[in-house]
Amino acid sequence: MNNFDKKIESFYGLCRQKRLKITPQRIEVYKALMSSDEHPSAETVYKKVKKNLPNVSLDTVNRTLNTLSLIGAAFVVEGSGDVKRFDGNLENHQHFKCVKCKKIFDFQHNAFENIKAPEELGHKFKVLRATVYIEGLCQSCLEKENKIQTN
Repeated sequence: MNNFDKKIESFYGLCRQKRLKITPQRIEVYKALMSSDEHPSAETVYKKVKKNLPNVSLDTVNRTLNTLSLIGAAFVVEGSGDVKRFDGNLENHQHFKCVKCKKIFDFQHNAFENIKAPEELGHKFKVLRATVYIEGLCQSCLEKENKIQTN
């Protein structure tokens, strides 16, 4: 069994554990998310899913992505003001977002792996996840910017 098939089997198990029906829509949305490394929006996932399920609605895809996030099968990549983006990579990693082209890149920095929330938060809130999200300009946008400045 390859890695993708293992992830699908794990997804089935998670759905059963959370008492969610394993529907064709959920399966296709999960597959579309898992096969992407672009941190897609609901719209992007919808376009992919629609190829296999022509009658699926954008609302169904959006609700399914939010459900996947709630059960821990996906993450919402937090951002600043843009459309919500999703990540099917559940391995420990961080995100860098280019503020110009809006691409999101995964990176891994060991020092960020075990970030502890401030102790006072633990008294008032239940912390579920601590993440690192960095914004800036990607290499491609930097090169384009440098070309414009040198011309």
